[in-house]
Amino acid sequence: MNSSFKDFLNKPVHQPKDSLFSSSSGYTNYRGLINLCYTILFLSNFRVALENVLKYGILIDPMRVIINYFTISNIIPTFYLLIILNAFILFAFIIELFLTKYLLKFSHLFTLIGLYLTVLLTIPPIVFHCYEFNPIAGSTCCLYYTVVFLKLVSYHMANYWHRENNVQSKKEDNNNITTNENDIGISHITSSSSSSSSSSSSSIVEYPNNLTLSNLYYFMFAPTLCYELNFPRTKRIRKSFLIKRLLEIIEIALIQQWMVPAIQNSLEPFMEMSYTKMLERLLKLAVPNHLCWLIFFYLVYHSYLNLLGEIFRFADREFYKDWWNSESIEYFWRTWNTPTHRWCVRHLYLPLVVSFKMNTVKASAIVFLASAFFHEYLVSVPLNMYRIWAFAGMAFQIPLALLVQRLPKKVANYAMWLSLIIGQPLCILMYYHDYYFLIVKIKSQKKTNKTFDHALLARQCEVAVKLFISIAAPVEPLPKSFGLITVDVICNGIIFGPNSSWFLGPSVGFNKFCSIISLANTVGRP
Repeated sequence: MNSSFKDFLNKPVHQPKDSLFSSSSGYTNYRGLINLCYTILFLSNFRVALENVLKYGILIDPMRVIINYFTISNIIPTFYLLIILNAFILFAFIIELFLTKYLLKFSHLFTLIGLYLTVLLTIPPIVFHCYEFNPIAGSTCCLYYTVVFLKLVSYHMANYWHRENNVQSKKEDNNNITTNENDIGISHITSSSSSSSSSSSSSIVEYPNNLTLSNLYYFMFAPTLCYELNFPRTKRIRKSFLIKRLLEIIEIALIQQWMVPAIQNSLEPFMEMSYTKMLERLLKLAVPNHLCWLIFFYLVYHSYLNLLGEIFRFADREFYKDWWNSESIEYFWRTWNTPTHRWCVRHLYLPLVVSFKMNTVKASAIVFLASAFFHEYLVSVPLNMYRIWAFAGMAFQIPLALLVQRLPKKVANYAMWLSLIIGQPLCILMYYHDYYFLIVKIKSQKKTNKTFDHALLARQCEVAVKLFISIAAPVEPLPKSFGLITVDVICNGIIFGPNSSWFLGPSVGFNKFCSIISLANTVGRP
């Protein structure tokens, strides 16, 4: 027998080894299984996408969106808004030139600056009230106005800081001047050396040389909200990076096709106020909505802002941090939107703490409330429907942050994800429900029957009186359906109702209020 064959027979077949899936095996190369997961994920999502198109058709039609966006009714108001927006930008530039030329104090024009910035935010609601506006076009205009508002605040404050710094430097220089001849010689050498050093670095902009229209408009287009005299710049524009970001924007914008049917299907149970169905639709909407939110995050904070950064060679691309590892609500809000967080810290939080000597808790609460206001502004104004759902959702973050702060870190991360997954679709349902009834249904009914509201108003008055009497002096057990009626009064009744008299004019609302009081007095208390 061959010796090599003998060695083969004597070699043991079995050795003590753990299975590869056992944690004790130390095996970590699962690349093939990850590729399998990607393949299954692609096939399953492709099937869902195909089923969605076959069942509902094309719901997100890019051409229809573009046509609706560029209709005459949208183009003319949008054109007006853009002209007005540029007028405000030029007005801010003129104010800064005036302050520099005449060396006036910032406090002298503080009221004027605050007034024109307030007017800036009030223009979109006025225009949307006068014109019938597409919500998509309205949202775009409101977003631009909000961004320009924040940028102009930063522009004025940053120039004010540099102006004050120059004044302080001049005072210190004047105090150091002496009549000694040697000192004069030294100062001359110092000034000459400083001028030579400044000439060698001529690309560095100093105040007030930054007060040019090109500098201001670069800041308006740059992907940042905080103004600086010198921004970090890249050496060139990477074309491949630019094309990749542009394709991402186009592809990701079409994925909302998945979300629209779930929102539309959730309308009827919400209208009927069936709690079990509404909960089922809420949970059904939660996952696709959250995925769309993640897609929106990637679309805006990675693709779009990187696209702008590449076009304008803006080198600071830290538009977000690792918010997905958040172990507190505060950390999430600090990291998911870095440009806005930097603006809030630099122009709101620190001035409140340093200049106004406010404690950190109150300053943080004011920052949250300001953020809540702008969230509500960006939703209610384009819809021309003023509610408090977005404001309430943001304001709720304050007690939620205090609650999550006491939880273990891992549980706190779960709480953060749960608030995102459940909270946002709930707000979407509320706004979609109110917008559908207050805008779409009322207009369609007014075209066919202008007296449709009378019967509903009478029913709502009766329900409101029953609710008032039952709360004030209950004499018998309430019916089982009373909880449903109460919610109906709150959501569809006198104040928030789709056919509410408060939306039909003050005189009708006052007559309705008087009828409620008279009915209550007629019934009386036992």
